[in-house]
Amino acid sequence: MTAVFWIAGILAVAGALGVIVAKTPVHSVISLVVNILALAALYLALHAEFLALIQVIVYAGAIMILFLFVIALLTARKDPIERTEGKLEGQRELGLVTAVGGAVLMIAVAASAGLGRMPANEALPSGFGSAAAFGRELLTTHIFSFELTAFVLLAAVIGVVVLVGRRQL
Repeated sequence: MTAVFWIAGILAVAGALGVIVAKTPVHSVISLVVNILALAALYLALHAEFLALIQVIVYAGAIMILFLFVIALLTARKDPIERTEGKLEGQRELGLVTAVGGAVLMIAVAASAGLGRMPANEALPSGFGSAAAFGRELLTTHIFSFELTAFVLLAAVIGVVVLVGRRQL
């Protein structure tokens, strides 16, 4: 189980780096799918099967297809894309220094907190990650956050309907 955890962790980090480093938006979305699938494998390693399934169905399925459609619509222009060579001098080096500094900081924090060790399976409560435990926790402890999220999504849907439904006079 530790091997699965390490392989999925390395794939998750590689997918996240691929999102940042990719030169085209489609490659960035594919890297994000790799990241999401690796996170689902991490959930499976933690015996949270329901969250792993939701991760794959909702994010890798629906959200990524939506991202690909948006990218396809936004990049469907006939005019050539401008080249920015020479205009971004020094930003690549600054980004590299920032990334290395952030990585060193995260490693230092993880080492000081002892996050390199896997938690023992017996430390998890019974039913951890199941649909019943997830639903019970969501609808008892976090009901206000759940309802607030539903309200924000409803407001977004109403906003889209209003914007699309306007007629030009």
